[in-house]
Amino acid sequence: MEHGFLEQFRKSPILGIIRGLPPEQAASCADTCVISKLKYVEVPLNTHDSALALKNLSEESQTRGLVVGAGTVLNVEDLDKALDNGARFILSPGTNPAVVDKCVAKGIPCIPGALTPTEIMHAYRLGATAVKVFPISAVGGATYIQELRGPFREIPLLACGGVRSENVMSFFSAGCDFIACGASVFTLADMKIGNWQSIERNLWWVSKLDQKAIGLLR
Repeated sequence: MEHGFLEQFRKSPILGIIRGLPPEQAASCADTCVISKLKYVEVPLNTHDSALALKNLSEESQTRGLVVGAGTVLNVEDLDKALDNGARFILSPGTNPAVVDKCVAKGIPCIPGALTPTEIMHAYRLGATAVKVFPISAVGGATYIQELRGPFREIPLLACGGVRSENVMSFFSAGCDFIACGASVFTLADMKIGNWQSIERNLWWVSKLDQKAIGLLR
């Protein structure tokens, strides 16, 4: 499954973090993502009914071209739950070697979290597909990514934490391969009442990104 993942992800390098998705809203969520040209999403596992939400969204996505992963995968038990419910890739806020090892063994794309240069180097050496730099806004945002790109030119990096429509291009300019957006787009209030039109408006900028320009920045 990991074969070709990075190549395809780079063509649609925005990851939507759908935290707190009501399981019964999975079809509407999938439709909204497709309409908004958002191809990669994750369902974090640390919220109520997250496993069922992941399962339902994974099933709804099979005919829509949406690629669904699981986030906040902290241990092997979480990993097993994620895979059992249809996750096609795995993300974590930190790096658990046991999770990375099992993903590598199974050929599952794995994006563990790291922050310092030492952590980033360690995660990638373990076999991470890419490394999630989190929480990026707390350490300088795009400027921090730019500094990391000096020594880590070959490590695929995903910026997470404080990335918004108004600063997204600065992260790509700094050298990010991918960015993640969450609560600023998929608001809990809108999802709770099924206001997917509001979330679609929040996603306006995804389809407007100049993918060719982003490719030239890499």
